[in-house]
Amino acid sequence: MDDPRISLAQWRALVAVVEHGGYAQAATALHRSQSTISHAVHKLESLLDLKAFEVRGRKAELTAAGHMLYRRGRGLLAEAGRLERAAAQLAAGWEAELRIAAEIIFPTWLLLECLGHLSDEQPHLRIQLHESVLGGTSELLISGRVDIAIASSIPAGFIGDPLTRVRFIAAAAPSHPLHKLGRTLTVDDLRAHRHLIVRDSGAQPGNEGALRVTEQRWTVTSKATSIRAACLGLGFAWYAEDIIRRELASGELLPLPLAEGAERWATLYLVFADSDAAGPGARRLAELLRKAIKEQPGGDKALD
Repeated sequence: MDDPRISLAQWRALVAVVEHGGYAQAATALHRSQSTISHAVHKLESLLDLKAFEVRGRKAELTAAGHMLYRRGRGLLAEAGRLERAAAQLAAGWEAELRIAAEIIFPTWLLLECLGHLSDEQPHLRIQLHESVLGGTSELLISGRVDIAIASSIPAGFIGDPLTRVRFIAAAAPSHPLHKLGRTLTVDDLRAHRHLIVRDSGAQPGNEGALRVTEQRWTVTSKATSIRAACLGLGFAWYAEDIIRRELASGELLPLPLAEGAERWATLYLVFADSDAAGPGARRLAELLRKAIKEQPGGDKALD
């Protein structure tokens, strides 16, 4: 195997120039002089006999070859980072902090119960929990900001296992006009009323658009706000059944008698950011979650 001619520092310089918008900005981000960054990029170009950038006006822009180098270089740096983290985990044993992303549709009480058991076993383990929505969960995984995630989809390049299925039901307050119609409802009936939606927590939100059935809508940040708005008769929504169990039991919310689509289902997946680097804490939490799901009524059939 030939030894690589390009150092990680040179790849890091090229990637930084692209991502930070220029040599000066890359130098600031990497805490290096601008001449050091420029030399690293020029050395890389010389060794590969390729031009990564071409100057247009006062700005350096990527060439076609540069785009390829950037993509591959970024992947190489990410893999190097994963390798270092995996080695560090092996050397350190239990991680000091466990970073988790959990979709808000996963039962909070069940997650907290599992985290409580984990903390009983490892009382000094710090927990950082991100309660995320749709694309926000994927972004946390891709950026390496979490170690493990309960996600509604698996981002490209990751592997996940089905954890559980979640049942959604359309619901509104008893005082809502939809309940006053006194008959089975159609989608056209819904379109005349306000839909309550929880915002995608990603940096580039918009995935919640697939859930919209009406142009009348309120988009909020938290499930608690959405539920409270629904209880006040301000709109309707599809909610994970578990998170409105109390409101259903008290009569604050009632299922909408839809002819079609009264219930929806979603599969949640358990995804490690890097299974090779996953520490004992992440793996133990995964075990506790799977066990807790299995012990729920119908848990053995949750993924049938």
